[in-house]
Amino acid sequence: MLDRQQKEYLINLIQNDRPIPEDMKYDLFPVLQEEYELTYAGKMRREDLLANQDGTFPVPLQVERIFERSGAETGSGTHQSSSSQTGGRTDGWKNLIIFGDNLQFLKTVYEDKDPVIRGKVKGKVKLIYIDPPFATQDEFQNREGAKAYSDKKQGARFLEFLRRRLILAREILADDGSIYVHLDPKMSHYVKAILDEIFGKNAFVNEIIWSYKSGGASRRYFSRKHDNILFYAKTPRYIFHPQEEKSYNRNYKPYNFKGVPEYQDEHGLWYTMVNMKDVWNIDMVGRSSGERMDYPTQKPEALLARIIEASTNPGDLVMDFFGGSGTTMAAAEKLGRRWITCDLGKLSYLTMQKRILSIGDSRIPGLAEKYAKTASPFQTCTLGIYDLEKTLEMDWEKYQDFVSGLFEFRRTHLSVGGLTFEGEKRGFPVKIFNYLKYSDSGVDENYLRNMTESLGAGSPSRIYIVSPATRVSFIADYEETGGTRYYFLKVPYEMIEELHRAPFIRLRQPRSRGDINEIEEMKGFQFNYNPEVSCRLLDLGDRAALRVDSFTSCIIREDEEENFSALSGIYADFSFGGDVFVMDDVRFWNEMESEKKEHSDTRIERDGEEIRAVVWEFPKERLGSCSMFIFSDIYGNDIKVKLSLNTGGKNG
Repeated sequence: MLDRQQKEYLINLIQNDRPIPEDMKYDLFPVLQEEYELTYAGKMRREDLLANQDGTFPVPLQVERIFERSGAETGSGTHQSSSSQTGGRTDGWKNLIIFGDNLQFLKTVYEDKDPVIRGKVKGKVKLIYIDPPFATQDEFQNREGAKAYSDKKQGARFLEFLRRRLILAREILADDGSIYVHLDPKMSHYVKAILDEIFGKNAFVNEIIWSYKSGGASRRYFSRKHDNILFYAKTPRYIFHPQEEKSYNRNYKPYNFKGVPEYQDEHGLWYTMVNMKDVWNIDMVGRSSGERMDYPTQKPEALLARIIEASTNPGDLVMDFFGGSGTTMAAAEKLGRRWITCDLGKLSYLTMQKRILSIGDSRIPGLAEKYAKTASPFQTCTLGIYDLEKTLEMDWEKYQDFVSGLFEFRRTHLSVGGLTFEGEKRGFPVKIFNYLKYSDSGVDENYLRNMTESLGAGSPSRIYIVSPATRVSFIADYEETGGTRYYFLKVPYEMIEELHRAPFIRLRQPRSRGDINEIEEMKGFQFNYNPEVSCRLLDLGDRAALRVDSFTSCIIREDEEENFSALSGIYADFSFGGDVFVMDDVRFWNEMESEKKEHSDTRIERDGEEIRAVVWEFPKERLGSCSMFIFSDIYGNDIKVKLSLNTGGKNG
């Protein structure tokens, strides 16, 4: 009970709009449960989280691309995109790769209103596996020496970060579903207390020890050679199929147990098959592994296959909302399960697409044989993207004000060659495509051709066109026609800040492979500002080079711009097919800049302290007739540039 002095103190705080001390929270809101729980700063009530009092809200899924199964059922095959909403399953289900914040995604699933997933996911997920960043201060290393992670979310902040996602995970699990949480020994005991609180102590099934040979050694402690995987069930009715393993009996025949078959392997050793124990010896993904994606913290498919086979049936839905390199997705696909995966990292998003598109050339988990099938139909989606026409319900004047602020151009009426333009950006005209008036058309080749012909000889060298993303038929961010370069300012249909109850927090992409797991959370909705880049492909004989002469993020104000200061990474599709970007390679900023030269084929040319150019060399044989490069800044904004040898790609 609060005494009179405490009550007066609290009343004074409230009247003066001052924060209430954290240590008085339980005096005001006493805990009703009688059992113990983990207490720490910033812990939010479950009810408040589910009511979105944390400032994170459900956000719509914007379908970016749909991939149908190719005609052939065997061989690696090729996938083609389609606007069709029905696919390989009779119920029209398509697996999902989500690019966005996983808390926003989980809240979207929990709300169960989005047409992409409505009635298909909530309460139907049979298995959730997650491998979150472990929140230790150590910088663990993979076998190549690159930092695997260096997580910023320390202590209580990490626990609450994970707890909020686990609360929602339980809500969307099927009643016979299970969750496996992959951790290291430093955090597993804290997270177990959180899982006990959310699922109940009796829901704990196993602590699995994943033992592996890789890793370092020390004279100061026993060699660290395992991770911990906590296995919880939502209800006692959870799916579980006992897995078997060999129990060897050295070089002699074992005692005869009634009903227990005996076997002898190729080395003459006798063994029996017994139920699998909770210590698993599975090798990490090595350098020569056929499933290696060159992604930090990648887990082996054999590990995920064992979990999936134990806790699901064929056709069941599996979810991983810390998608990483896509191991859960790949293993689920090969085992005939449906799947959903989500990640906020650009490298993860592109790596997962590449992995599933080339799955036929990968191996069956635990075997040397190729999978030799194409992937089931799947779709890629992004979060926080709205159709302005349908959801913002803006009139035309308000829309023009909105996009002028979004893309930072001046609203003004210009007349050029008899055509009217609605704005000016950096001295060049801006055309705002009226998607309301021209509801059945878009910005395509005919649109650009007609504009170029109307402008005639007086056409400027650059024109900006503002249009909803789905009305632009070009995958690149600019197109050149008749001497004029048209830059597409694609409105991503994102909700503007005034329509959201909390200010957004912009995500930041890493500049290093070792910083992959340092991507922050994202709140609200992030606007898309295309960076500006000037680049070209050079013919160097048996080699070629991508030369980048300038890169500027449009997030930085013009008076603060510094060349290359916000470049995160460059992603390459050397043989771009004209439709789907499939990542062949990537270079992060630190790999170009570092004196250690993690990749000796990249370099930075300097003029004193000023960076003059970034150069990335590669064998010319890697190039197709056309290549696509995605330049990403640290805020997650991209610009896509199509290049051929000795052609330039200048944006800005």
